[in-house]
Amino acid sequence: MNIIILSFVILAALAALAAIAVYIVAKKFYVEEDPRIDRVNELLPGVNCGGCGFPGCRAFAEAIIKQGRLDGLNCPVGGADCMKSIAPVLGVEVVVEDPKIAVVRCSGSKENSPRTVDFEGFQNCRFSFNLYTGVTGCPHGCVGLGNCVQSCQFDAMYIDDETGLPVVIDDKCVACGACVTACPRGVIQLRLKGKKDRRIFVSCINKEKGALGKKHCSVVCIACAKCQKVCAFGAITVTNNLAYIDHTKCKLCRKCAPECPTGAIHELNFPERKIV
Repeated sequence: MNIIILSFVILAALAALAAIAVYIVAKKFYVEEDPRIDRVNELLPGVNCGGCGFPGCRAFAEAIIKQGRLDGLNCPVGGADCMKSIAPVLGVEVVVEDPKIAVVRCSGSKENSPRTVDFEGFQNCRFSFNLYTGVTGCPHGCVGLGNCVQSCQFDAMYIDDETGLPVVIDDKCVACGACVTACPRGVIQLRLKGKKDRRIFVSCINKEKGALGKKHCSVVCIACAKCQKVCAFGAITVTNNLAYIDHTKCKLCRKCAPECPTGAIHELNFPERKIV
């Protein structure tokens, strides 16, 4: 019996020593956290989408407090109102960023880019991308297997059954960038939402030369540079057989779209052109 009691006494003593050791270590290496981190974290949406460039809202809050200002930091989900609410915690003014939206830069629909392959493998864009060029033969266009849709936490995208392409729902997209990361071909881009939700962009990322590109898609950009010539704002460049419209320079004058012989330039949410 004495041995049993002695064993319990020894174990209790060891447990007490271990507890004391843990307490001393915890006190010695304790790092006091800035209480403002909790305040900022409470003001964030809490969706942990990663659109801010950090792994979750808490990490974003820590980055804000560490930097001590809001320059270059933005929560795409909360938007300008969210950042404005955070500014008083830091005692700074916030520079409001213009809202952005995801844009699908591919028009290789079933009609414009006929399918040449019937893919029956694992339905994943990245898997398909690493395996072959795609069901249309275009080595740059949308694969159409919906990785972008699956990555969206806000139900702001869907695959159109008729075209086979992803569609962005304007009033749901928060520009978190998850779909941009999910697309293995870089088809999706975050662009300025534009005044009255209007945007102009080249809906093509095919860098093949004109004749070869046309073989794969009827609405491919052929790099004719006609759009570039009529742009008075230097917003359009033609590089590697592809035109690109810089959304930070574009003034939405609409002069470029009528010049495009293939219809690769898209205008969204504009009124119909008057027929002269």
